[in-house]
Amino acid sequence: MQTASKKVINGWAMYDWANSVYNLVITSTIFPAYYEAVTGDGNENTLIDKIKIGNFEFANTALYNYVLAIAFVIVALLSPILSSIADYRGNKKQFLQFFCTIGSLSCASLYFFNKDHITGGLISVIIACIGFWSSLVFYNSYLPEIAAPEDRDRVSAKGFVMGYIGSVLLQLICFVFVLKPELFGITVGKASQISFLLVGIWWMSFGWFSIGRLPEGRGAKGTHTKNLLTQGYKELHKVWVELKTQPTLKRFLLSFFFYNMGVQTVMLAATLYGKSELNIPTTNLILAILIIQIVAIPGATLMAKMASKWGNFNTLMFAVVIWIGGCIMGYYLPRNSVVPFYTLAIVVGFVMGGIQSVSRSTYSKLMPETHDTTSYFSFYDVTEKIAIVIGMFSFGFINELTGSQRNSVLALGIFFVIGFILLYRTSKLDKHAVI
Repeated sequence: MQTASKKVINGWAMYDWANSVYNLVITSTIFPAYYEAVTGDGNENTLIDKIKIGNFEFANTALYNYVLAIAFVIVALLSPILSSIADYRGNKKQFLQFFCTIGSLSCASLYFFNKDHITGGLISVIIACIGFWSSLVFYNSYLPEIAAPEDRDRVSAKGFVMGYIGSVLLQLICFVFVLKPELFGITVGKASQISFLLVGIWWMSFGWFSIGRLPEGRGAKGTHTKNLLTQGYKELHKVWVELKTQPTLKRFLLSFFFYNMGVQTVMLAATLYGKSELNIPTTNLILAILIIQIVAIPGATLMAKMASKWGNFNTLMFAVVIWIGGCIMGYYLPRNSVVPFYTLAIVVGFVMGGIQSVSRSTYSKLMPETHDTTSYFSFYDVTEKIAIVIGMFSFGFINELTGSQRNSVLALGIFFVIGFILLYRTSKLDKHAVI
């Protein structure tokens, strides 16, 4: 196959530009800090703040982890059904636009999240998360359709680079409101709420522009004879059966399951860890996250080049080793240690986008030739979401059980170690599987 036109490739990458603002502003920087302020007791010396929902009481940081885990369970359950409909009806483009829309609107609705609307705000968090991650199922499935195998590392990296640039740009705009609210006659809290509104507008505007440049999907024959509500799970089973004849792909998915459990949980929990466990001031915390995004731009590009030169498996193993070191460093960081926290941010930033980009392109290279690209990426997505659910629940449970998020970070290091071992075994299975 030939790689699609520059217009299509740039249009595809533009969706990363659009939706990555959710990952930065909502997942990583302003919203977690705002959430901690809204649900905390205001005493910086308190390690764990409690929050009551109905008759149940949770550590506020653990509740946040649980809420995200619930969203990922929903995504994992929906993904097979949605991918089945998309593959048979050829309407992945419409699904991408639908989830882009509900995700962006939910981000905008966080403008109303405050102490009096905790439950409603958490529901918006769940829907925004569903919108973001469900849209990625359809977005990622375009990669093997628009890029030849030899170009997939480069094209995949281009998407992540565009995402980092776009998200940093909006983050800087939000900084003007959050760090200098007095210029606009508003409070820091109101500035944060305006930031959530801007995320929704940005995501929807650029997302719709991107989707308009993507090709229409191709429907399968016999569409009307299929039970689409069950066909998705049959397709997952079909992929599972096919994996038995593809040992390299099967082992790669298993290794991906473990190391991605660590990657995604770190990304989702890092801000609250820095705020509540390390007592990093909000301004320094947001600056550290911004550093991660900036460093991730050359990191993703460099790791794509490393994959071309060293091979995908060797590049991924290199990245996982750095993640292991990052977990160990994060465990030993003392409270109020701003400069070491910046150092850790640089380390994590370098491999954050690269490991996701190379993982995605590796999977697309190992996939067999098939028209059911959405189903295959649905299997990839379900694997990823189950890993995130286990990672987030583990992080929150260990936090509540031991009274410290440090132990949770150390547990994530174990997931990375398992992932590395499995990656190494996969690379030995077929040294020429991914060049």
